[in-house]
Amino acid sequence: MVNNNRSLITGEMLLRYYELNKQKKEIELEMNELKDAFQRYFNHLVGAQQKGEITVNGFKLQRQIRKTEKFHEVNTVNRLEELQMTDLIQVIKKPDDLKIKAALELGLLEYSHLDGCVSTSYTPAITVKPITPR
Repeated sequence: MVNNNRSLITGEMLLRYYELNKQKKEIELEMNELKDAFQRYFNHLVGAQQKGEITVNGFKLQRQIRKTEKFHEVNTVNRLEELQMTDLIQVIKKPDDLKIKAALELGLLEYSHLDGCVSTSYTPAITVKPITPR
């Protein structure tokens, strides 16, 4: 038991968190299986990439289809250059992390050269695991 004047961590809390996290994973797995079954049903009923709707036992099940279009970067840039429409092409300057790390490892660049250029972020993560296998 840990007490730091602000919170009290108990074994029961850790056990509850562990059990809930396990249930969450099981629930997500079952929900994904159900969603897959719904998708297969609608694929068979109305066809792939078609919206559909059914009502069963007072519940309405709907499938919406979201359409997303993106331009294939390389092909689009090449085509726009062929059409001499380069003003429709963005030029984005950004650091290449892999090349910078390689240059640092090879000694071509020093960390001091990049003072003020590196931002570091930290993300806390909580894990609870049993000491003995369950």
